[in-house]
Amino acid sequence: MAMTWEQVVEIATALPGVAEGTWWRSPGLSVGGKSFARLRSEAEGGLVLLCEPSEKEALLASGDPAFYTTPHYDGHPYVLIDLEVVDRQQLAELIDSAWWLRAPAKLRRERA
Repeated sequence: MAMTWEQVVEIATALPGVAEGTWWRSPGLSVGGKSFARLRSEAEGGLVLLCEPSEKEALLASGDPAFYTTPHYDGHPYVLIDLEVVDRQQLAELIDSAWWLRAPAKLRRERA
């Protein structure tokens, strides 16, 4: 079942300190004033999500069509996600990981 931006927001805002806003003139999510996700409206669309470089490599190598990249994101710690085909549980885990990478230490300590 396809995911929507509204469902991404619902998952993310369940985490402490997440705010909805804009990032590169498109809908985005941040924590502690630092962005970690945005709805990509240009080109082939998708969700841009912060991740560890090793996680990005593993997701892309998995062959799962939900995960892809473009030359623009090569060398950057962001994976592109096709909301039409991504598994909700896997997306929730990836959003949680992105939050953890950006959240201020105080929020991470409160959640730990």
